[in-house]
Amino acid sequence: MEQVGLAAAATDVSLWSLFMQAGIVVKLVMLGLIAASVWTWAIVIDKYLAYGRARRQFDKFEQVFWSGQSLEELYRSLSERNNTGLAAIFVAAMREWKKSFERGARSPIGLQMRIDRAMDVTLARESESLGARLGSLATIGSAGPFIGLFGTVVGIMTSFQAIAGSKSTNLAVVAPGIAEALLATAIGLVAAIPAVIAYNKFSADAGKLSGRMEGFADEFSAILSRQIDEKLQPRAAAQ
Repeated sequence: MEQVGLAAAATDVSLWSLFMQAGIVVKLVMLGLIAASVWTWAIVIDKYLAYGRARRQFDKFEQVFWSGQSLEELYRSLSERNNTGLAAIFVAAMREWKKSFERGARSPIGLQMRIDRAMDVTLARESESLGARLGSLATIGSAGPFIGLFGTVVGIMTSFQAIAGSKSTNLAVVAPGIAEALLATAIGLVAAIPAVIAYNKFSADAGKLSGRMEGFADEFSAILSRQIDEKLQPRAAAQ
């Protein structure tokens, strides 16, 4: 009865047992991949909430912007806030607009270029913020399987050395070592697959949000261009 118990213990292939029986290198690989998986899900949750919040803010701002409220009133209501997305682009353009007219702007082309540049800089900053940490998902998704495979190779080499030392090819002796080695690859795939899926999804979401910001910047630039002509043409005629 005691020998049966020892045999059962020797062939224990539970996940915890496989981890505890693995060598130090394989354990480090597994722990690193588990940490990468946790980091992946933290990014997934953060981006899911952030993009949902951004879409709601975009919708709310567009509703107010196209409601007919004057640009000056909207600027005053937003100028003291910590704005993001479309609101940040709007405030950057209006701030440059007001500064230029306060300093007696006379060149429509120069004013339009400064406003467009202010919006472009803000757009680039907001797009960069939307894409933050997506590179981590890409790295985990591409490197995870190979890191797991490295752990598997090391584990199999160690198992073969143990087999050679025991001079036994019994499956009960071979199986646990092979299983703990393959566990590293499995953990690598568990970390990598969600990372790849999340990266593709969030990259598409970030692209759509950036496209909305670019579209708004173009539309707002056209609106301001008309107002620049209306304000500066009388000055030019008077001179």
